[in-house]
Amino acid sequence: MDQIKSLPPKELAPGLTGYYAHGTNMTFGLVEIKAGSNLPRHHHPHEQITYILEGQLDMNIDGKECKLTTGMYYVIPSNVPHGAVAVTDCKVIDVFNPVREDYRQ
Repeated sequence: MDQIKSLPPKELAPGLTGYYAHGTNMTFGLVEIKAGSNLPRHHHPHEQITYILEGQLDMNIDGKECKLTTGMYYVIPSNVPHGAVAVTDCKVIDVFNPVREDYRQ
């Protein structure tokens, strides 16, 4: 067993830092987001589940505005465009299937 924050950090965008563990078929990540940070609209072939541990993250998922707060989650299907803005400092869990090879260090 290891601590997730003992893994090398990956800067996803200014103000967004992720720590990722990889299994055979999935990637698990803890993402820390500073208030006001913006994750530009993007898409990827991975299915993604985002769970809010702390804070408020306003997401746009396939053109739909989604205000996510502590304890909420959203399942983002493969190839669906999405982006986000942190209203407050946030801690988020992201899980991807299949593995995010581009997030390996």
